[in-house]
Amino acid sequence: MNVTVSSDTILGVFILSQVGIGFIGNTLLLVLLINTFLLHTKKPINLILIHLIFANVMTIVFSGIPEVMNAFGVRNFLDDIGCKAVLYIHRVTRGLSLCITSFLSIVQAIIITPSNSRWAWHKPQISTYIFPTFCSFWIVNMLIYIHVIISAFAPYNSTGLNKFYSLTYCVGKDPDYIQSAVFLGSTFLRDFLCVFLMVWTSVYIVKFLFTHRKRVQYVHRTSLSPRPSPETKATHTILALVSCFVFFYWSNSFLTIYVSYKRNVKGLENISIILSHGYPAICPLVLIKNHNKLFFLTCVFTKMRKSSQHRISLNA
Repeated sequence: MNVTVSSDTILGVFILSQVGIGFIGNTLLLVLLINTFLLHTKKPINLILIHLIFANVMTIVFSGIPEVMNAFGVRNFLDDIGCKAVLYIHRVTRGLSLCITSFLSIVQAIIITPSNSRWAWHKPQISTYIFPTFCSFWIVNMLIYIHVIISAFAPYNSTGLNKFYSLTYCVGKDPDYIQSAVFLGSTFLRDFLCVFLMVWTSVYIVKFLFTHRKRVQYVHRTSLSPRPSPETKATHTILALVSCFVFFYWSNSFLTIYVSYKRNVKGLENISIILSHGYPAICPLVLIKNHNKLFFLTCVFTKMRKSSQHRISLNA
């Protein structure tokens, strides 16, 4: 008995695994970061990471689940309102992920800057920058993607429309010239600014680490068990996140643009879908690998010890 497995089923299994790993990893890391922020160290960098992980969770949920359902043959499961909501939240949270990753690299560059640097005066004010910056990120991305609410429709309600894009479970009508110019111009300006800041701060961080390593080379050579400082570990983590984001974001963006002009390119569409979930799935793995795992375990054991002591005092 021959059992044939369609390419859509294989894609669905792969995306389901990707979404499952990303959702579990991001949710676990979100709980740990919130626990660390509330009960232990209220570092600005942890608050930024919390917002980044939250954006990743929303991106995975509102992009991955519809793709999985579509790959397993569930069609027309969204009406017009559902399409507008799903696409809008997905695009907004994906844009937030871009902005927050850029902001994270800027903050880390300010944190490691020497005290005699002209940027050092920003260090005490980082906490005051976070809330206004997050609000501006939300407002900008919500305004940019208003066109999704206007143009998105369910496939069965799209007859007679000139389809600008098609995600099988949702389609978009071809916008007019002014709407298209405003949308493309605003997204290009946002993307260019964020990626430029990411690259610029990453170059600064790499240069600083190289200079710092040369200065302390003798100390490392004479030390029996040299270990990188927490600041160095955090810096390596930010660089890894920025590198992953730039690769997945721009690979997906260029591929999406190419597929939009070359219609019915099934294989490339599948690769684009996989790339769109790459960063949210890998982000928690990078953070967990490079973060101070001992501190996470200390937080957990501290809560367990307090809970057991509380039970003992009640029984006594």
